[in-house]
Amino acid sequence: MSVQEINKHAVLPPIISRSDKEFLERMQRYIITETERVCCNEEGPADEYYIIYRNVFDKVIEYVTAYKSILTSIKKEYDTFIETIKKGQRTAFYLHGKLRVLAGEPTALVYHRKRIAQLQAKMGLIENNSSKIQLQINEMKQVRAKYDTKEEQLCTCCKEPLKPIPGMTLQESVSLDALTKYLKHLEDKQGIVEELLEEDPSKAKETEILLYFIERFNELISLGEYEKAVYFAVNGPRRILHNIGTVNKFKAIGKIRGKPSPLLLFFEAVFSISHAFRHPVDAVLTLEGIKCGLSEKRLDLVINWVTQERLTFSEEAGDVIFDYGEQDTYNKAKCLALAQIIYSECGLHKKALLCLCKQGQIHGAMEYIQQFKDFTSDDLKQLIKLCPNIELIQCLTKEWNGKPPYLSFGLAVLHLFSVDMRKVGIKLLQEISKGGKDAVEHLMINDPFCSLEKWQEVANVCLQNGFDQLSNDIMSVLRSQAGVTEISEEDDTVNLMQHVFW
Repeated sequence: MSVQEINKHAVLPPIISRSDKEFLERMQRYIITETERVCCNEEGPADEYYIIYRNVFDKVIEYVTAYKSILTSIKKEYDTFIETIKKGQRTAFYLHGKLRVLAGEPTALVYHRKRIAQLQAKMGLIENNSSKIQLQINEMKQVRAKYDTKEEQLCTCCKEPLKPIPGMTLQESVSLDALTKYLKHLEDKQGIVEELLEEDPSKAKETEILLYFIERFNELISLGEYEKAVYFAVNGPRRILHNIGTVNKFKAIGKIRGKPSPLLLFFEAVFSISHAFRHPVDAVLTLEGIKCGLSEKRLDLVINWVTQERLTFSEEAGDVIFDYGEQDTYNKAKCLALAQIIYSECGLHKKALLCLCKQGQIHGAMEYIQQFKDFTSDDLKQLIKLCPNIELIQCLTKEWNGKPPYLSFGLAVLHLFSVDMRKVGIKLLQEISKGGKDAVEHLMINDPFCSLEKWQEVANVCLQNGFDQLSNDIMSVLRSQAGVTEISEEDDTVNLMQHVFW
């Protein structure tokens, strides 16, 4: 037997450790479970396969720490490549739809000619009827002229009574409020006419064109030609189909396997051309579009819409993105940033401040508080309850840019223990106890909001939670103040800073 043959048989298969084996089995079970849950098969949607195996890849990277950097780089390149492919597919799909619409223009021309023939026949009938009616009117005028001549001869001093206002009752015609409302209605109608003339004075048959677009849109929906229906809905004159009714029709279609959602295509097109309109997309469509983008897991589109397009934001839109970030922890920071933009635009400063704090931008949050000076102590207490960040609490209870604290340290500690946030309160006490008695004394002297009785409660809380030295330091500072010998129940209104003014 040769040396090569001996070496060939001497090589043993790699020994897999028990933990590696369990990890591999767990990953295999995860793949099988997830593919069954989303009903994937070999010919199923590639996006769902990609998401499942991307998650597995992430877990493998976290597990194999030795190759984490190189595997992360490989995954990043694959993600970039896949995103490029998806973008190309979307572009090709849009161009294909546009090509189909252009190809269908001869059919539209046939419909136009047929409609012209129908309208011409209708105009002929109307002209014949008009001639007959005009003859009858002339006859009635002649008869009326004879009666008027007789009435003038009988009563030359009689004046013609006032005629009622069309569309109004006699009671409404003598009411100032009703007349004012009717005048506003007439002014609005004149405004519409002026707007039509300003856009295109030569568009005499605009009503017929609008009706054609609506009828054609409904026809395309019934025929299942959803891509062409999206094109008609987006490019209709005067944005006639940019409304919640169109959204509901696309919602009723639902998802089409292997094709992008018609509703998502509609919002992509509407938002992308919003710059061309004098008025931004209204709040209702903006909210529905954001919901659609998030439901399709297209946060990239939502980011572009919020930051680049002309939309009308609302509190509901901000809440939808904020709640989505709470569910999708991977994209939580992006969602908080988007929600902050919307809240700030709407003047919802409390929610915008919360987004800043949850992003960890404590310095930015303090600047925001300083810029908008309408935050109360109750607002800040609610803030630290929703975002119990130690750095935030420390900044709020200390001087900031030469200005006094926004929140009392002592009251903040008592508030945390009163709302079942004991762990945060203990951590805050641990941080302050590291500075010793000098830090405690400086903090107490610069806290003009906490009374002597409240500081005594803080000392008791410290004592109950194992901070004996901190409790003694607080009591020592209280006793050392000028004119203070004992803290009694009657001193609940006494302020620690009173000795400064004596």
